[in-house]
Amino acid sequence: MMENNSLYDLAKVLRSKNSGPFELTLDVIFDDPGKYFKVKNSGVITKELVCKLYNIKPEDISHLVFFDPALAFKITIKRPIDSGSIGETDVYGAQQHAPLMGIQIPF
Repeated sequence: MMENNSLYDLAKVLRSKNSGPFELTLDVIFDDPGKYFKVKNSGVITKELVCKLYNIKPEDISHLVFFDPALAFKITIKRPIDSGSIGETDVYGAQQHAPLMGIQIPF
């Protein structure tokens, strides 16, 4: 029987940060090659999923890249509000990774 594990449980690091004033980068880093390749090969991490989680359009995603040597993947998206602008609530972009935490990966 296959069970699901959350990305939060599988990854060593889940973080977000500014990628300039107009973009956010979401980093997911693993310390176990087996977990990394299971996530990568699951097909769960897609632009469509990112669009759903962040309520954005596909053209708002500039990168969704798996990088095997680092056991990591990176997603770069357009910020909904430019960093430091009126109404912006996370100037450093450090709290934007939360929607990734609950992603379920079949394991």
